[in-house]
Amino acid sequence: MRHLKVLGILLAGGWVGLCFSSAQPAASATAKAPRPNILFIIADDLGYGDLGCYGQKKIQTPNLDRLAAEGTVFTQYYAGSTVCAPSRCALLTGKHTGHARIRGNSAQQHPLLPEDVTVAEVLKPAGYKTCALGKWGLGKLNSTGHPRQQGFDEFFGYLTHREAHNYYPEQLWRNEQPWPFPDNAHNARGTYVHDWFTRSAQNFSRINRPDHQFPDRRFFIYLAYTIPHANNALGQATGNGMEVPSDAPYSAETWPAPERNKAAMITRLDRDIGALLDHLKKHKADDSTIIFFTSDNGPHKEGGVDPKFFASSGPLRGLKRDLYEGGIRVPMIVRWPGKVPAGVTNHFPWAAWDVLPTLAELSGGQPPADLDGRSIVPVLLGGEQQHASAFYWECHEGGFKQAARMGDWKGVKLAADQPLELYDLKIDPGETKNLADQFPEIALKLADFLKAARTESEHWPPRTGSGQ
Repeated sequence: MRHLKVLGILLAGGWVGLCFSSAQPAASATAKAPRPNILFIIADDLGYGDLGCYGQKKIQTPNLDRLAAEGTVFTQYYAGSTVCAPSRCALLTGKHTGHARIRGNSAQQHPLLPEDVTVAEVLKPAGYKTCALGKWGLGKLNSTGHPRQQGFDEFFGYLTHREAHNYYPEQLWRNEQPWPFPDNAHNARGTYVHDWFTRSAQNFSRINRPDHQFPDRRFFIYLAYTIPHANNALGQATGNGMEVPSDAPYSAETWPAPERNKAAMITRLDRDIGALLDHLKKHKADDSTIIFFTSDNGPHKEGGVDPKFFASSGPLRGLKRDLYEGGIRVPMIVRWPGKVPAGVTNHFPWAAWDVLPTLAELSGGQPPADLDGRSIVPVLLGGEQQHASAFYWECHEGGFKQAARMGDWKGVKLAADQPLELYDLKIDPGETKNLADQFPEIALKLADFLKAARTESEHWPPRTGSGQ
């Protein structure tokens, strides 16, 4: 095992940060150039319509809007699932929820296994230092699903999604060790730990960027923010589970308190994106870093908020836990100065399981052969590519649901014994008109695909009943 140590704690400008270091990186596995540093940022329960660059009018997101103006905005990117753990599993392993190890939110009981290959395990042999920050949710301490058992050199954050509901926890995890926050003990509100993830990303990128001594060194940071997820326990107790130190800059608004807090959370996230952009530029890693920004699923209706208040799903139907577009179509912004076209809106459809093969091609890594995704590097760089033949999702929360997309046709089954609903996304992206009776042959084709697209799993049978 590589020797790893904490260099220290930095105190600057009121921020507290965690600083990582590690041994000399492995030699590059590819001679192709340029290979970028990779910063992959995923928000938690951020809806398609929650950002200014996707049509939001009330919540201020100037830095994400700047990221969009300097990169490409994708209008048809899909999360891996409509809830946390399976969405992240699809993203990190390149398999959709018909084949993925984790298909529901009980990853504590069913973690990733050693045979599961993550994007970190693909990038490490290509000379990348790998770091996971924030919310994990794919395996607990001492399990095979722990991030350090799945290719990540460093980890700092929450191991389970239940832990991640609380923005003021008494501890996080630093690799395999607890990292205490004494000022949060006994339900105190001392340290808002979300802020630590930004500083940790800054420090890891600074330490592991290429330099004159290690010109082939690269970093991969998987930065999984918890914003704007609700603290559901707090919401049940107080009616406002949108946990944030201040509702500024919305304090003077007459909105309900949970909505002010939600807006403040998203603007706080946006502030941190700006800090990351400034940090990369300061350390001359701006042009050599590709940034992805997305969300794990659609917006929630928890913690006292009503997603209709900010039109968080945009023009789409559905929310978190739905397989309608609003539950799975999410923002995706990609920026790489001089490589990814700037100021472009791209309607190419792709999904979370395409991320692993895409990052493998960018890095020179070798992806597994049994993936559901494929690289979309040509599209990222402004070229053209054939669309995927089909997309598949299943969800085990609140019963068994399935969805598929073929071309512009979308099929949704709300239960195993329910008929398939059919929508034409080209003319009806809001899924308002069920066309199954008008196009029975297309509906039958999609229904057959739903049966064939999944493999059976002892942990995820297609049963009815309430989920987590």
